Amino acid sequence: MHENTEKTPQKILVADDEAHILHVVTMKLNHAGYEVITAMDGEEALELTLAEKPDMIITDFQMPYMTGLELCLRLRQNEQTRDIPVLMLTARGFDIEEHEMATAGIRNVISKPFSPREVLRSVQHLLEDDCAEQLTETT
Repeated sequence: MHENTEKTPQKILVADDEAHILHVVTMKLNHAGYEVITAMDGEEALELTLAEKPDMIITDFQMPYMTGLELCLRLRQNEQTRDIPVLMLTARGFDIEEHEMATAGIRNVISKPFSPREVLRSVQHLLEDDCAEQLTETT
């Protein structure tokens, strides 16, 4: 008998109020082997994160009901979600301040318009860094 060596795909929550962005990012991540769940606004993203416990979150900055920044700040207040790495997508004309990123747990920011390949590279990098951090903590 041999053991099943297939890994469970890492789960990524993508939150954006623009359907075409959800579609493009979801397709790129699915093709790369990730499991993707989607939300159309910040409140839905918060509910799904609490229910699904994704390995990573990609969120738009400007969304209805709760901005991506507000979402991240709420997640940092919860012990179960505070360490989930976050990639922020933003169409804003200015960068998010370093201290805001640190406080909200945002690991990277990509400006719109973006290349789906750029998003995938950032996801892979952030998840690898996150795995390395967890290994360091357990040894």
